[in-house]
Amino acid sequence: MNDIINNIKNVRSRIALACENIGRDVDSVKLMLATKTVDPDRIRIAIEAGETLLGENRIQEFAVKNPELSDLKYDRHFIGHLQTNKIKDVLKYNVKCLQSLDNIELMQKLDRHFQAEGCCIDVMVQVNTSFESSKFGLSPDKVFTFLKELKKYDTLKLTGFMTIGLFDSSMEAVRRSYTRLKDLRNRAISEGIVSPECKELSMGMSSDLEVAIEEGATIVRIGTAIFGTRI
Repeated sequence: MNDIINNIKNVRSRIALACENIGRDVDSVKLMLATKTVDPDRIRIAIEAGETLLGENRIQEFAVKNPELSDLKYDRHFIGHLQTNKIKDVLKYNVKCLQSLDNIELMQKLDRHFQAEGCCIDVMVQVNTSFESSKFGLSPDKVFTFLKELKKYDTLKLTGFMTIGLFDSSMEAVRRSYTRLKDLRNRAISEGIVSPECKELSMGMSSDLEVAIEEGATIVRIGTAIFGTRI
């Protein structure tokens, strides 16, 4: 318990220092707990310590963890690749935001499902800013066409953009993958393709959160620095 609480304090201190160094308000950056493979009892410690924004990669893990954490209040975001046959589970587990929207088929099926249910969901567009074939996400040159298509679907409320940074020992190489997302967002807003309210940039993890914050991250997704190395 103490390890997790101390780790949260350390991460919060890193966020605060990164914001201070570039003159940002610390409240402009939200800490998301990346809970892939993390046991519910460890997640509970973090929630009870005041962290209430969780990001999960697998619907199957929502299914396992939800009963164990049902007495707690927290916001669930889905940050992994969503298969179309799992769409119904997004509602079942009260997912507030899908951060990994990156293909038109998923967009269309989500809209049909939410139209039938009479509700809507926040979404972010995932962009592959590192150009790695192993990662999901739209190629940057296809983002604007995708955004124009997304406008047709009232049940999907765009709040911003997400990327998984380049896994590289060079922080400057990592930085470029975050700069690309910031530039895409800024251009989409300036050209009127999206609303100025679509400001969220979900980017940055345990090893590079400072760089992500310097490049404008509004949500950093932290797992290892809080819960330890994944099993």
